[in-house]
Amino acid sequence: MKKIGMLLLAAMMLLVAACQSDEASEAEEKDNVLVMSWPKDIGGEVNPHLYSPNEMFAQAMLYDPLVVYNNDGSIAPGLAEVWDMSEDGKTYTFTLREGVNYSDGSLLTADNVKRNFDTVIANIDAHSWLEVVAVIESVEVVGDMQVAIHLKNAYYPFLQELALIRPLRMLADAGFPESGHTADGITKAIGTGPWILSAYEKDRYAEFTRNENYWGEKPALEKVVVQVMGDSQSRMMALEKGDIDLIFGSGQLAPVEFHTSKEQGKYITEVSEPLSTRLIAMNSLAAVTDQKEVRQAFQYLLDRDTIVEHVLNGLEQPATTLFSPGFPYSELDVTTYAYNVEQAVAILEAAGWVLNPETAIREKDGQALAVTFAFNSSDQIQKSIAEYMQGEWKKAGVDVQLVGEESQILYGRLKAGDFNLVFNDTWGAPYDPHMYMRTMTGEKQIGNFAMLGTASAKELEADILQVIRSTDEAERTALYKNILAMIQDEAMFLPISYRQNYLVANDVFTSLGFSPQQYEVPVNLYEMK
Repeated sequence: MKKIGMLLLAAMMLLVAACQSDEASEAEEKDNVLVMSWPKDIGGEVNPHLYSPNEMFAQAMLYDPLVVYNNDGSIAPGLAEVWDMSEDGKTYTFTLREGVNYSDGSLLTADNVKRNFDTVIANIDAHSWLEVVAVIESVEVVGDMQVAIHLKNAYYPFLQELALIRPLRMLADAGFPESGHTADGITKAIGTGPWILSAYEKDRYAEFTRNENYWGEKPALEKVVVQVMGDSQSRMMALEKGDIDLIFGSGQLAPVEFHTSKEQGKYITEVSEPLSTRLIAMNSLAAVTDQKEVRQAFQYLLDRDTIVEHVLNGLEQPATTLFSPGFPYSELDVTTYAYNVEQAVAILEAAGWVLNPETAIREKDGQALAVTFAFNSSDQIQKSIAEYMQGEWKKAGVDVQLVGEESQILYGRLKAGDFNLVFNDTWGAPYDPHMYMRTMTGEKQIGNFAMLGTASAKELEADILQVIRSTDEAERTALYKNILAMIQDEAMFLPISYRQNYLVANDVFTSLGFSPQQYEVPVNLYEMK
């Protein structure tokens, strides 16, 4: 009996030790798994060559570009180790890294890179807005690990746009559909990136596992689980309970929710550097805002400081120019408009807009100073800013008529130019400033409506088309200076603030941060305790 008792005791000790070992392993595994929220589904197949419903942060986790955009704006090697540009700026030759494997074990080759480029170019209608695709003439394999990309015209931001999250990232041959065209979908998300999509349930979650064969520096995390949570209240409750570890991105929490989390002191809260510009575009082809004096008066009526402090809770910086000074070619000394109601009123009265005492709205030649301000009805920040402006501008005799619409209906209104004012953020790195400029020359684009009715429209369009083709740095600098000076003088945009990303996390991290591309979550750089 004594022997049996000793055996039972030993067995129990072994069982306890095993349980403790399992618990330690589970704790260690949990410590190395990041659970984060996202407001919508990642898009299922995560096609690297298409847009919605594919989420950009997921595409960036799975797929690599030929070159990488650094925090300081420089271009670094990605899947291509080195590259050369021809003297005329029309041919780029890339030498690929040796020994790069896709997550299915297949090798990256020049033939595979050409196949990726060719399928994107074949779907040009979907990418015509993007100059990096539209400007490509052909892609040539010049060696097992070398490709030459021939352009129709020189395009100085070519390398910058190759670094975009989509559509020119690389998919393995096994991921292509039977038709050969990824516009028809892909068979599987197989990339060379630091993560593999290992599990997925539509509208519920996606699980990404570390790619152990990744060619670059492997992430410290082993897994990233993305939980789909449609509202900020659900996200905050999940964070408080420890069901998720991270809420990332300015679109996931209202500014007041971020501040509340910060004040509680139990969370990690961080804010990025300026990433893009929150602004209002004015339609220079529409009645009232077709007048430069009116647009200039509106500049002086915009109380950016109050909007930033009370609507954005101080999470963004007041903006007085189209691009943040930190962006390329944007360190310029241009005229800015400070909030000054008296100055605005003086400009309007000098232009013949006289206050009607019965309506309290200004009129000129029988026309009321009324403007249509269109915004996304589901965007609470847009709604709050628009309502604040409506009340404040009425004091100066301006009738701001708000039109809040669902995104698809709003999209149709904007394409038709049926607005005076509309929210229209810049795109951030690596698009700004060149790509935002480029869209100003495109038909039915918001920037084009802002430009076309101005006295500077022809000169602006000519300079924009010239600057994106220029291969001379001094010429580009001079052209951008002229372009941005004309934009400020014509007062066609109302910059509100320089947008920043922010995050709230449980205190389980030793390393967090942001990417220069505002739609990327750099989880491959994160570390947990």
